[in-house]
Amino acid sequence: MQPDYREILYDVADGIATITLNRPEKLNAWTMRLGAEVRHAAFRADRDAAVRAIVVTGAGKGYCAGADMDMLQGIQRGSVEAAGDDLDVELAPSLPALFRGEYSYPLGLTKPAIAAVNGVAAGLGVSYILYYDLRFASDRARLGFMFPRRGLVAEHGSAWILPRLVGMANACDLLFSGRLVPAEEALAMGLVNRVVPHDALLPTVYDYARQLATTCSPRSLRIMKRQLWADQFADLEASIRVADAEMIASFGSEDFREGVASFVERRPPRFTGR
Repeated sequence: MQPDYREILYDVADGIATITLNRPEKLNAWTMRLGAEVRHAAFRADRDAAVRAIVVTGAGKGYCAGADMDMLQGIQRGSVEAAGDDLDVELAPSLPALFRGEYSYPLGLTKPAIAAVNGVAAGLGVSYILYYDLRFASDRARLGFMFPRRGLVAEHGSAWILPRLVGMANACDLLFSGRLVPAEEALAMGLVNRVVPHDALLPTVYDYARQLATTCSPRSLRIMKRQLWADQFADLEASIRVADAEMIASFGSEDFREGVASFVERRPPRFTGR
């Protein structure tokens, strides 16, 4: 049975799953339902053998304007909207708790997750994409952590992850001021990986994602993603020990044999992820 997605669009093509926040009349403001649908779709894509990369973008002019005001007013009244119990995701018991959280779960995905920021990303709309692996932005995009302007604080671990991306001084600036930062300034800080002309955003993101899908071993990407995020909680000795063990295991993999064969035979690789 197909999931009942009401606030997102979901599509798979050319090895890429696209999740589109689909509340354009509200600049894709975040609701509990929207969050549940994005999470469900992300794990759905992660478990689909046909998917090699995940792209998340917004419909219309904005990426995500932050938490929906009706939702915030409901919190003030002490009422919480339904998140979508029909969209529960059963996760592997071995997945660490930090990698299965309501917003930190992208760290636990096995495939690269890329945000294609097509417009304003504010508040929750920017803090949740900190947990994606890559962020590409339109030159029209603006990003801002609006919390102090709403009487709120740094949410969902953003005070931990933001300094790792942009440095402590920039994190203090962004969080304390709550100002909207233009895309080029966000790029200079390291908040986004790349800024491109607005009309070239999705073509650029898809071209990058297709390169991952067609030229890179899914097994390699899966393990390196786990290394990168798990090593944020490990010391150098543990990182080297895991890396050495994983490299030895790679030598016996199908993808390693295919990587060598495709190079020698001067042809595109046909990786299986094994």
